[in-house]
Amino acid sequence: MKLRLLATLFAGVFLMGAAPADNDPYVWMEEIEGARALEWAKAENARSLPQLQNDPRYAGLYADALKIATAKDRIPNVYFAGEGALRDYWQDAEHVRGIWRTTSVESYRAGKPEWRTLLDLDALSEAENANWVWKGADCLPPDDRYCLVSLSNGGKDAVEVREFDTQTGKFVDGGFRLPEGKHRFDWLDKDTLIVVAEWQKGDVTTSGYPFIAKTLKRGQPMSAAQEIFRGTKQDGGYGVSPIVLRDSDGKVQAVVMYRPLDTFNAEHHLVTATGTTKLDLPTKATVQGYVDGRLLVSLEQDWAAKGFKEGDLVDFDLTAVKASPADLKGALVLRPTQSQSIEQVATTRNRLVVALYDNVKGQVISFRRAGGGWTQSRLDLPKDSTIGISSASDADDRLILNVTSFLTPSSQWLADASAGAPERLRTMPARFDAANMKVEQFWATSKDGTKVPYFVVSKKDLKLDGSNPTLLYAYGGFLVSQTPAYASTVGKLWLEKGGVYVVANIRGGGEFGPRWHNAGLKLNRMRVYDDFFAVSEDLIARKITSPRRLGIMGGSNGGLLMGVALTKRPELYNAVVIQVPLFDMIGYTHIGAGASWVGEYGDPAVPEERAMLMSYSPYQNLKPGQKYPKVFLETSTKDDRVHPAHARKAAARLKEYGYDYLYYENIDGGHAAAANLNERAMRQALEYTYLMQRLMD
Repeated sequence: MKLRLLATLFAGVFLMGAAPADNDPYVWMEEIEGARALEWAKAENARSLPQLQNDPRYAGLYADALKIATAKDRIPNVYFAGEGALRDYWQDAEHVRGIWRTTSVESYRAGKPEWRTLLDLDALSEAENANWVWKGADCLPPDDRYCLVSLSNGGKDAVEVREFDTQTGKFVDGGFRLPEGKHRFDWLDKDTLIVVAEWQKGDVTTSGYPFIAKTLKRGQPMSAAQEIFRGTKQDGGYGVSPIVLRDSDGKVQAVVMYRPLDTFNAEHHLVTATGTTKLDLPTKATVQGYVDGRLLVSLEQDWAAKGFKEGDLVDFDLTAVKASPADLKGALVLRPTQSQSIEQVATTRNRLVVALYDNVKGQVISFRRAGGGWTQSRLDLPKDSTIGISSASDADDRLILNVTSFLTPSSQWLADASAGAPERLRTMPARFDAANMKVEQFWATSKDGTKVPYFVVSKKDLKLDGSNPTLLYAYGGFLVSQTPAYASTVGKLWLEKGGVYVVANIRGGGEFGPRWHNAGLKLNRMRVYDDFFAVSEDLIARKITSPRRLGIMGGSNGGLLMGVALTKRPELYNAVVIQVPLFDMIGYTHIGAGASWVGEYGDPAVPEERAMLMSYSPYQNLKPGQKYPKVFLETSTKDDRVHPAHARKAAARLKEYGYDYLYYENIDGGHAAAANLNERAMRQALEYTYLMQRLMD
């Protein structure tokens, strides 16, 4: 089965030294591929890149980063596909864009996989004179022969979709094909899709996502598709999406339409023969899957009327749901403690499987339906690790699991959710020398008294004298957890050179479930930033580092965090890496997909929420005459999610105020800021060259 993660202030007080939000001199930078904006970006690249690439350390860092990125002894990210088969998408030095390939479970287990290439993206890009970036394949169960392949031009979120036959290794002549767009889709049967698309120009929400669902038959033009559901142009989030619930044999048991109201609140509508009916679910709930006749739902808010709490995993009898969708009666499957969170939910043929975290340390629990309830057992896997469910089989109860921690090379395991000890399939070779390194977990106290954990990776003989070059990473948003992961690139490019690496588990993330995320939403956003500042201050108080030697890094929502740190507490840091950031939080709802995140940050059109946004928005809070460190801003022209205008405008404002800074805009790359492995290695080498210049020199 698929895994589904998924004080009012006066605004005017904070406008000192910044242009009014409605009189922005750099609005022209919001034209994503406008000639003037691209000319400006190229000039900035030409000014900034030599400052890093001419550093004698850059070439070595790039070579090391590229060697790690293209290593052929990496662990393939395999997943189950049909009965007895595995697939993965693989990139290396010979396949920079990558190949989609398949092998048998048994040959993979034996350590001698007999790979067969399904699709070569490098060859396809050359043949079509395109810069295709792989965005995945959605295949028709149970045999997974026919797949809807998503191809992105340069890494954009918008994709072109083509039907592919994995048996012949070719795109299907006259098969399903969707033009470039931010589509949502799924199979109903071999000849029918549910598609959410921009059917006519303008059929998208204010955040740019489609909201009208139709069924599309094989051979039909898109103009002949039949509407089955629609949201509205004012809907938030990432657009309407179909959720097709199937049994383990691939038979459709129900179809639910997910209609987001904002970033996190949504309605769920059951599709019936006569139309749709809204399900009796809280708006903060996630459909996680279906197994053994039960619909599985996780709750991101209390459901007091039914006796459930935020963070609970609940199940419903699907037959009863279809009979009475407006009056659901659920049963509790799992209620995490205050120190726990449910990170992933998956289903096999007969089992429900949960990746559970306790104080940011992972475990996997297998549930079996018996006697009207669930019995559970814990899989025997390495402790004090991050454990992820990579794939769950519908054909049987097998799982592919990934086990990782900061200093121990990642390993891949094959487990049976119903019985037996997990089998280790692969272990990644060490990418750096960790023999004299250690990992510690500390807790900082935030402004409101909340204890916030963070991990420190360092040499065992670390001197607590404040002299250690330290890189602090955090994200703090969208229920995304920052769990320990093998530090391949950080280890080689930073830890081996004597640096210290820190990961902070600040609020806004999901490390302690929905409560940790909900605590930092909208008007409570400053808690996220206070947590980050508390960790920074704790590192300094413990003399692990000092402001002269402390650098910070974050991307996307984490890039916003970096901007807030730059403008609110510049005295704490000497290096700030701001990756593909949000920055203009007064204008963000009309830039890129910004309107889809109102549920996270609030709406600048609402006075109280605008006041909070104005209090921390980095673009509006940049001021002349401050002691800002020299920052490094990174973005991508092809980032159609956050949009490069945020980073562009930040750099332009810094230039206007006379600050020194570095700027790099990758002309391709999407929201990942890299379209292929070479570009990724270049970005990493640039970042660590900058960090060495600022923190080690």
